[in-house]
Amino acid sequence: MWERRSVTGGGAPVCDVRKMVVGAFPIAKLLYLGIRQISKPLANRIKAGARRSEFFRTYVCLPPAQMYHWVEMRTKMRIMGFRGAAIKPLNEEMAAELGAELLGEATIFLIGGACMVAEYSRQATNSRRKEEELEARLSTMEAEMARLGLLTDELDARARAAERQLLAK
Repeated sequence: MWERRSVTGGGAPVCDVRKMVVGAFPIAKLLYLGIRQISKPLANRIKAGARRSEFFRTYVCLPPAQMYHWVEMRTKMRIMGFRGAAIKPLNEEMAAELGAELLGEATIFLIGGACMVAEYSRQATNSRRKEEELEARLSTMEAEMARLGLLTDELDARARAAERQLLAK
């Protein structure tokens, strides 16, 4: 069923491929990937809703689209050397289309950003937990070394006392 393969090749140590795959691909990353894949259809539905709804179109799609168009055209005009040229606003249909596209892209960007923040938070929590475990192990070892040092001193004192008794006889 499962074969054992050398991961490094040649005569190197053999490891179980199943364990390597599970360890290299955590379930959280798969979950984030799934969420990002769902974000594209979600953005498309938001865009379709923005095109249908008059309120959404007027107050959510048109202002960012007109602002984007103005900034883009202003930048292009300056690059080409036209300083004082007036920029005509987009017609309502094109602005609604551009606004819906911007909204869809913003949705995908925000979902991707949220996934990155969640992954960073998860990694930071794991790192902090590992550090705390390491600190606990270190303090336990230090306490054990101190106990063994006291025990060694006590045994040394007993050995000296026994030696003195032998020499006194």
